[in-house]
Amino acid sequence: MRISLFFAIVAALGAQDWKLATELPGVDFTGLSAAKKTEVLQILREFGCPCGCPMQLAQCRVEDPACSQSTTLAKVAVDAAKAGKDIRKVLAASPLVKSAGDRNKMLLDPVEISIAGSPAKGPANAKITIVEFSDFQCPYCIKAIGHLDAALKAFPKDLRLVYKHFPLDSHGQARMAAQASLAAEQQGKFWPLHDRMYAQSRQISRMNVLNWAKELGLDMPKFVAALDSAAIKGQVDRDVKEGDRIGVQGTPTVFVNGKKYQGALDPGVFLPMLTKELAGQ
Repeated sequence: MRISLFFAIVAALGAQDWKLATELPGVDFTGLSAAKKTEVLQILREFGCPCGCPMQLAQCRVEDPACSQSTTLAKVAVDAAKAGKDIRKVLAASPLVKSAGDRNKMLLDPVEISIAGSPAKGPANAKITIVEFSDFQCPYCIKAIGHLDAALKAFPKDLRLVYKHFPLDSHGQARMAAQASLAAEQQGKFWPLHDRMYAQSRQISRMNVLNWAKELGLDMPKFVAALDSAAIKGQVDRDVKEGDRIGVQGTPTVFVNGKKYQGALDPGVFLPMLTKELAGQ
């Protein structure tokens, strides 16, 4: 029992070493005055590591020296001290820290999204514009349709849904489907073809899309010409490029008044968020 207690005490003391240590694994304090080094160490003992662990930066350096994020931020702190900058402000503004903070937000900061010429439904003067980046072969996008339609029904005067294309490389027919939907848009049939392709996403092929377009009463020569046109291919390319620019990494990705939404789309979560957003208008 005495031996076990001894090792427990040693382990406990070891766990506190980071609070007293004057050197940290992987941190080069060369070039700092004693006062600046003390300041950096104190800040590293107070500033949380953004990697997802519950530790402070100094603690993470001691107890998890392989952590790349605490290594990077410790260097950021040292460099800020050498440059005579506010170390805490520099750390708070670092991409690693900002990204960690964003993980806990339901809505990120707004970005500019061009919606001119994109298919849309809902009133043009709606208080909230929802922009959805989607892929016709994405199974998660299929589920999103019902949730977004439920939101439009819940707030018929206040919501507008804009559809943007983000076909994934892993879905071989998604880009063709995106082009087909825009060809249908030229004849006022984007949403009917949109619904048909999502309902039968596993059967999407050029032949089937042409058959569905014919069943929907489209002018087929015009539809085929538009489907293969450089203009429509360019529109899909612009959507993808814009998605890349504003941080779309998968589908569906939804923006609410330009703010990337990071919560669930099911009504129990999405509708209360929209209610709150409307209250702030």
